[in-house]
Amino acid sequence: MNNLIKFVSKILVSNEKKWINFMRIAIFIVMAWIGGLKVCQYEADGIVPFVANSPFMSFFYQKTAPDYKQYKNPEGKMVNKNIAWHKENGTYTFAYGLGSMIVLIGILTLLGIWYKRIGMIGGLLTFGMSIVTLSFLITTPEAWVPNLGGDLPTPNHGFPYLSGAGRLVVKDIIMMAGGLIVATDCAKKILKKKS
Repeated sequence: MNNLIKFVSKILVSNEKKWINFMRIAIFIVMAWIGGLKVCQYEADGIVPFVANSPFMSFFYQKTAPDYKQYKNPEGKMVNKNIAWHKENGTYTFAYGLGSMIVLIGILTLLGIWYKRIGMIGGLLTFGMSIVTLSFLITTPEAWVPNLGGDLPTPNHGFPYLSGAGRLVVKDIIMMAGGLIVATDCAKKILKKKS
């Protein structure tokens, strides 16, 4: 067993640079995919509860929370009245801008494979974006399982019971850590080159 652990350890350590580059590629894939989907109506509609309730972002919308609750489109469904409301709200315009920013951050992070300064900026932006995203756990009521009542009391609601939206958001802790890892790797190489 000790020999196996030593063998695996050697493989991991000797490929550290590849694993860090793999982290850059992983961040790029997630950012490009999620950012790219922001041009789709269902994805733009889906971020409305997060943005509308955020003290950092709600000013991008014309309507205030919780107005959006009446105009939710189920994923894959097109309801003209709801789409008209989202157009007035600025939902789609904001989503296009946000999506472009997310894709750009992914590209900057990926470029860290070749350009350390650009990669460091991308990693730090990934970290910063993750802080904003994780703040949704505090500001968005839909991040937690609601108490819907019923014949029996709902024992599993509120903190720490994450809803689907909350489970989606909490995973950004991984992006936050990944952003710091790749930014630190770039910073280390920048400092090494200067000395």
